Amino acid sequence: MRLGHLTYLTALARERHFGRAAAACNVSQPTLSAGIRRLEGELGVRIVQRTQRFEGLTPEGERVLVWARRILADCEALESDVDELRGGLTGQVRIGAIPTALPAAPFLTRALRAGHPNVVASVLSLTSREIERELRDYELHAGLTYLDNEPLHHVRTLPLYRERYHLLTAADGAPYRASIAWAQAAQRPLCLLTPDMQNRRIIDGIFREAGAQPRPVVETNSISTLYGHVRDGGLSGVVAHPWLWQRGVPEDMRAVPLVEPERSHVVGLVSLETDPEPPLVRALLDTARGLDLEVELAGRG
Repeated sequence: MRLGHLTYLTALARERHFGRAAAACNVSQPTLSAGIRRLEGELGVRIVQRTQRFEGLTPEGERVLVWARRILADCEALESDVDELRGGLTGQVRIGAIPTALPAAPFLTRALRAGHPNVVASVLSLTSREIERELRDYELHAGLTYLDNEPLHHVRTLPLYRERYHLLTAADGAPYRASIAWAQAAQRPLCLLTPDMQNRRIIDGIFREAGAQPRPVVETNSISTLYGHVRDGGLSGVVAHPWLWQRGVPEDMRAVPLVEPERSHVVGLVSLETDPEPPLVRALLDTARGLDLEVELAGRG
């Protein structure tokens, strides 16, 4: 059994298209198809449902896919482990981050490069549910996400900081306010993140706790778009404090702490519970333990 054939299978499962999978593997489509047929012959089962196009995997194929992902992840970890013994960790560490935690990512990657200059970091903006799925599928080494809101399964966790919430609004809409109650904020025309994002589900829960029901007039999955609607659309938005550190508060806006109730949620790193721990994951977690992101992100939050 060739590792290349397992790579073809994982690419096909990810891309769900023979041509795109072949391009991702830098081979021709006939080569990829032949490799998967060879794998089917060696295992004695049909893996792919075929017509004129990719129709999905058979039940046997789904089982083979689980093993293929695990085998390829272990091979990657083996290569990294040997590289580290030969003189330095190499490879690409893949991190998925929820959008509200993206401002914390540069602190991690900068410190990681300082200790492991031959490691390349890939940071992807994903929802918390996408992070959990891609960890399980070995597409990610780690996720930067909430630790204390929705349950995470079969992962190791490392808390990094507590996320706090502010109402971002026009300066003339909150003159000289030291804070604003969630119930009062709910009465404003709001731009909020979309319901598929855990930050939105957290915010909705706090509004309910305050006995309020916000009615957003704009929903977006982009923090930049939220800022734009506050600046140019006459709306207010709820933002997590790391974004205030990264983007600042423009002169014509104000960021007012939300109270009654005061709430915060823990953000940290998650990685699969595996033994031994992959060297790239170990390096990332060791790096993160040496940071104080509570202090780093406190500037404007």
